[in-house]
Amino acid sequence: MDSKEILRFCLENGLLVDNEILNLFSETKDTDSVKLIINHLKNQTNKKVLTKSVIIDNREQVRKILSNLPEENQKKLENFKIKLGLSIEISKEISAENGLVDEKTEKETSSVRVVSMAPSTSKKLEVEDFVKYFRGRISKMSSYLQERPELSHVVSINKISNARQAISIIGLVSDKRSTKKKNIILELEDITGKIKVLINQNRAEIYAKAEEVTLDSVIGVKGSGSREILFASDIIFPDSSLPDRKKGNKEECAVFIGDLHIGSKLFMEDKFLKFVDYLNGKIPFSPESNKIKYVFLVGDLVAGVGIYPGQEDELLLSDIEEQYSKSAELLSKIRGDIKIIICPGNHDSVRIMEPQPVLDEKYAWPLYNLKNVILVGNPVTVNIGANALFEGFDVLMYHGYSFHYYAENIPRLMKEKAIHQPDKVSHYILKNRSLAPTHSSTLYFPSEKDPFIIEKIPDIFLTGHLHKSSISYYNNILVVSSSTWESKTAFQEKMGNEPDFCKVPMFNLKTRAVKILDFE
Repeated sequence: MDSKEILRFCLENGLLVDNEILNLFSETKDTDSVKLIINHLKNQTNKKVLTKSVIIDNREQVRKILSNLPEENQKKLENFKIKLGLSIEISKEISAENGLVDEKTEKETSSVRVVSMAPSTSKKLEVEDFVKYFRGRISKMSSYLQERPELSHVVSINKISNARQAISIIGLVSDKRSTKKKNIILELEDITGKIKVLINQNRAEIYAKAEEVTLDSVIGVKGSGSREILFASDIIFPDSSLPDRKKGNKEECAVFIGDLHIGSKLFMEDKFLKFVDYLNGKIPFSPESNKIKYVFLVGDLVAGVGIYPGQEDELLLSDIEEQYSKSAELLSKIRGDIKIIICPGNHDSVRIMEPQPVLDEKYAWPLYNLKNVILVGNPVTVNIGANALFEGFDVLMYHGYSFHYYAENIPRLMKEKAIHQPDKVSHYILKNRSLAPTHSSTLYFPSEKDPFIIEKIPDIFLTGHLHKSSISYYNNILVVSSSTWESKTAFQEKMGNEPDFCKVPMFNLKTRAVKILDFE
């Protein structure tokens, strides 16, 4: 197919298309099917730029289009399907419609699948590593912001002339301060240069947005000005959203827990065993328990050793291997058909620097002997509930070590006491499309690909660390924060923490019903 014809068709429909997708389309021999896909994506997503990520984010709809095409057309698009990872899923969907999905295929497609997890690296860090890290962040975030309809005529900072003009820019926030007149001045930089941006305190709506801006985040700015200074008329965040709230085709449930702190004298073992009894159907009047197929554990499985001053006085088990042995003993009591997905937290036996690798087998070896336990890193995106007719739910797990910084530094979050309302911090994180946009908000290992960027928008965003239970939605994303299973420590008392205990959110994949199970 002629690439010029594709470009002409896209322009006629008010779309731009990046080179990667243009080349893929050009390799196909089915003009009508390509135009059908382009039209569908335009109507479903309202995107102005057609990229690979747009197709991947809407792969279920693309699969349906392709699976309904005649077999001859599908063969013409085979290379396109393979390069986008759609071929296997489509063949399963067609087989299912013809009643050809066997038991083995059904079992394989319903298992837990790790969608994305940063590789564990360890090397001597150099200044250049941080330079590559932030350049990679600017590049990736810019691609998201360029798709936002509010931003038009985006220019590089070095292309801004000395004549006053209306422009849009995208840049990383390298500085933020207030003037004597209480205006806010941001310094934005891209790979071509820097510029100052002024936000007038008299413009309440944009001033409120400017107060939300955090250092090292990447934002878009509309305004007018010259090379010397830009007067902002709007601030655009990368943001995260889903077009709808999809539903599974099977009656399955997932439950979300975290911060067990096993090994502490304050670990509520009796309450946790009650939860295990519920999962095993031993609690009367709990018919939904047999529908539970997934348990997510979002970090701090154990209390750890030497995590905070005076912790040794609060430990029942002072050896880290003993703590994991006890954990394995308790988790082994859960019925075997439930998948238990565990990511680490800052109390676990891995480096505190993020991204964190899976739990170290040297210390957590007892967990490696449990067949239904799946160990993943932090952060990680895991897919559950997939089968031949449904793509499943993507669950982004992040323990939440960076959350304290935003709860204690963003004016609105401070005013709302977000330290006790973690979903408000999660919403802020999703708006910035980064788990840790500010350099000092968490300890991290820099790499060319920023592991904190939320590349694929999840269906569920699960966090812990703050020991508060909450459930809410943000732009159709289910936001879940887990409570703790450890009584309030002296350290938490000193820090003013008010934990929630033994609250377990349960999510029905078919109906999307959410229920809070309380084992306190």
